[in-house]
Amino acid sequence: MSEEKLEFQAEVSRLLHLMVNAVYSDKEVFLRELISNASDACDKLRYRAITEPELIADEPEFRVVIGIDKEARTLSIADNGIGMDRADLISNLGTIARSGTSAFVDGLTGDSKKDVQLIGQFGVGFYSVFMIADKVDVVSRKAGDAQAWRWSSDGTGSFTIDEDSREHRGTTILMHLKPDAEQWLDAEHLKAAVKRYSDHIDLPIALTTDGNVEETVNAASALWTRPKSEVTEDQYTEFYRHAGHSFDEPWLTLHYKAEGKIEYSALLFVPTMRPFDLFDPARQHRVKLYVKRVFITDEAEGLIPPYLRFLRGVVDSQDLPLNISREMLQNTPLIANMRQALTRRVLTELKRKAEKVPEEYGTFWENFGAVLKEGLYEDSERRDDLLTLARFRSTASDGWVSLAEYVGRMKEGQSAIYYITGDNLESVKQSPQLEGFRARGVEVLLLTDPVDDFWLSSVHDYDEKPLKSATRGAADLSELKRDDDAEESADEAPVRDAEIATLIALLKQNLGELVKDVRSTDRLTDSPVCLVADDGDLDMRLERMLKAHQQTQQSSRRILELNPKHALIKGLCARAQESGAADDLADIAFLLLDQARIIEGEPVPDPAAFSRRMAAVMTKAV
Repeated sequence: MSEEKLEFQAEVSRLLHLMVNAVYSDKEVFLRELISNASDACDKLRYRAITEPELIADEPEFRVVIGIDKEARTLSIADNGIGMDRADLISNLGTIARSGTSAFVDGLTGDSKKDVQLIGQFGVGFYSVFMIADKVDVVSRKAGDAQAWRWSSDGTGSFTIDEDSREHRGTTILMHLKPDAEQWLDAEHLKAAVKRYSDHIDLPIALTTDGNVEETVNAASALWTRPKSEVTEDQYTEFYRHAGHSFDEPWLTLHYKAEGKIEYSALLFVPTMRPFDLFDPARQHRVKLYVKRVFITDEAEGLIPPYLRFLRGVVDSQDLPLNISREMLQNTPLIANMRQALTRRVLTELKRKAEKVPEEYGTFWENFGAVLKEGLYEDSERRDDLLTLARFRSTASDGWVSLAEYVGRMKEGQSAIYYITGDNLESVKQSPQLEGFRARGVEVLLLTDPVDDFWLSSVHDYDEKPLKSATRGAADLSELKRDDDAEESADEAPVRDAEIATLIALLKQNLGELVKDVRSTDRLTDSPVCLVADDGDLDMRLERMLKAHQQTQQSSRRILELNPKHALIKGLCARAQESGAADDLADIAFLLLDQARIIEGEPVPDPAAFSRRMAAVMTKAV
């Protein structure tokens, strides 16, 4: 078969240019990425060899060998792992991310600190090799295959694929070094870099210079099996970066060994930065499962609950059989038991951080709170723990607020925990439904994550205080005093009940089935009208979300509430007493309803009619 030339995706070429010229400030990162990939390849083959031992019969011991050829000015990294065939090379080295690549690349800015983290989260570490090499050859032979293949590229716009030969399985990456990469031909420099970045790799890493075999240059022992006292923070950080293919530092590290009914070792990390795939619909975790130090899978269904999918790290079981299949994992009780124990331990550590360093915990919640709240409706057993961990924005302060803090400062006579949901913090702060609460000093939680509308349907109270929407049902604020305690002036006094009753009747007559009801309210102070949902109806924001995702066709009728103290409503009450008011107020009734819709962020159903009515009312006014 003759050599074949293939083009990179357009986004790949742009990404490589950014990476080489602007992104990576620490060029040593390429070594960590290539060694991590080699380690992963060996882990995958070690697992397959449990059921197919013939795959490793010729070379049962796994290893990574780094080679220096000073005369040829090349650096190589070789492994005897699972290897790649032609299709694998094209898929893994010729394509990045397979979907969404363009949007990802558009987010790169050339800011090295930010972009290197983004790139690491997106799993494109191999391409960092082009920082130090102007040409790269990858020769690989897949375990079980006789044919080897060579992938070659200079990192610009294309790569070639051709048949090649390799004595044994595995992959060799040969880097033709750039003129300014001379230091990577120095054995001592390489040893120091391997110790710094890859000492934790659980297989030997050897170094050869011009064909002379050197000693193993790493500890070659699984970090999670070592006592905590023997592991440094730098080693934890490098292992986290290896396990999660990340570039940030861990925000929280959990390293412990469980003994008793079930035995396992766990080394888990909470990232500092939000992983790129955090909101992927698959909701898969990235914690690797080992059995007796043999890698099994990094997608063990049921090991980590979806609402903790931001975790990175390793769980090593001593009880599971080595020959367990990935399909059997989800059905074994041991996985369920480990899941319960791991979840309990993680939530306990998060609670400890929340109590000891609340400001740091606020940063964690900013990144992962929306995911953690998924557990409020998925995990009833841990719901109380998750409610304790939950933090919210509120009308009382700019910082994060716990439910315990909210309850502790509830006003005298206040019986419920009030909340309001919306699409973003700024818009929800401007909601007219909050006016009456603010006037009385009643704190309202501001909930802007899409998940909020779902967990609220499962969580009805906290500390025996019901959770109540500020946009649903009656406000029940009449029993609470206003903060100013001042007597109302004549301008602030509401119209009499009989007067507003007439206006309400006329509005109902004009609006008909467009509204469920029209009523007076004490939840407004500055706005004339607002829309609210009835107690038994879907929250307005939740209904909009379900419609947008085609999960419902329902269109609930809303309640139009009037502010009896507003000058406009007072004027309309007076007009309602005059003859011919029913006809005169027809346009105004629809304008009031459309105004309330606009405030809620809902579209006006008939813009032409809205414009016509507005012009008619303005004409009468002038």
